[in-house]
Amino acid sequence: MRLFGRREKRNTADNNSNQKLVDFINGTDIDINAGVNVSEESSLGVTAVYACVKIIAESIASLPLHLIRETSGIRTRARDHPLYGVLHDLANEETTSLNFREACLSSLLLWGNAYARIERSNGHVTALWFLKPQRMEVYRDANTSKLIYRYTTETGQLVEFDAQEIFHVIGFSLDGLKGMSPIQQAKQTIGLTFATEEYGAKFFANGARPGGVLETPGVVKDPERLRASWNAQFQGSRNSHKIAVLEEGIKYHSIGIPPDEAQFLETRKFQLSEICRIFRVPPHMIADLDRATFSNIEHQSIEFVQHTLRPWIVRYEQAIYKCLLSKEERHLYYAKFNVDGLLRGDYHSRMQGYAIGRQNGWLSANDIRELEDMNPIKDGDIYLVNGNMVPATGRQVQEEKKSTRVKKPKEEKKGDG
Repeated sequence: MRLFGRREKRNTADNNSNQKLVDFINGTDIDINAGVNVSEESSLGVTAVYACVKIIAESIASLPLHLIRETSGIRTRARDHPLYGVLHDLANEETTSLNFREACLSSLLLWGNAYARIERSNGHVTALWFLKPQRMEVYRDANTSKLIYRYTTETGQLVEFDAQEIFHVIGFSLDGLKGMSPIQQAKQTIGLTFATEEYGAKFFANGARPGGVLETPGVVKDPERLRASWNAQFQGSRNSHKIAVLEEGIKYHSIGIPPDEAQFLETRKFQLSEICRIFRVPPHMIADLDRATFSNIEHQSIEFVQHTLRPWIVRYEQAIYKCLLSKEERHLYYAKFNVDGLLRGDYHSRMQGYAIGRQNGWLSANDIRELEDMNPIKDGDIYLVNGNMVPATGRQVQEEKKSTRVKKPKEEKKGDG
């Protein structure tokens, strides 16, 4: 099956060389991004970026995504709709729903945009094919004022799509048409993290002393041989802390900066917090437990769902509403992630919440069993109210009878005539 069916063009223009990379190789402009070329792909080399992107993408992609039909205030899952299977089970014949959503959310978190080609049959969406965001260009046609999506394939072909053919999830944006890349907005921070890790790698590669000079009272006839002999014995982490024997008046002078003076470890911890701040991820979610306690981790996890995952979830749900449903279907259908599993507290807290709902008449036994992934029971759909624990429907009937009961007027006493 062809991924692109029409309007294919050959891109004859060669890709321009990356000037930033050229400057970096040539050693110029090294004060930008801490001397490191930062891109969306290379940023995943920073463990904190990789962990933040991974936990957000996997958390949302693993949530159940349902197409809901609402008629007369009654909401049911629209399992008979073709879009339900695309959202919940298989995005296309090659990709599961989880893998597709994971790729889309990773694109959102790195590039600020997620794209997919829509495949329709008889007016309904039957498949979604993921498109790489770095190969997509979005612009507005000067003549028609319509949005055009131009995609460059792996072979260099240009394919143009109308807005109706593309599923587009937009991240944080200033124009509402295309999202901004969080990586590019924070490239200075990520570049500093790269530089810090590079410094640490070089420091440990050179042993306990990152650098120094050998001073001799006379002229060294073969300095290269002396340097090679010294490095062979003392360079590298395996040769750290060895005792050096210096002959013929040779003296060793360190010129390296010790890590405690450069606050190397403190800098790395600060950069970890900076990256967590970019993605709004609690540090304990990426295994930074310095300030985490058993009493606040549960609340931080709930805040992670409310303040970190929820904006991305709403963006995805509204993109489905806009791109995958027709104008007629929007009155009946909408997509919704089920986040109840992430918001569940410990067993004791859940049971207390169920008891309150059960005693106040807005949860039935089967409602509770469904939330706990248990099968329904007979007569489990009866709602009870507090007090005598009678059926809520029976209590309502009793109240209505009391209010409509007619009281007989009292007879007046007849006086003596």
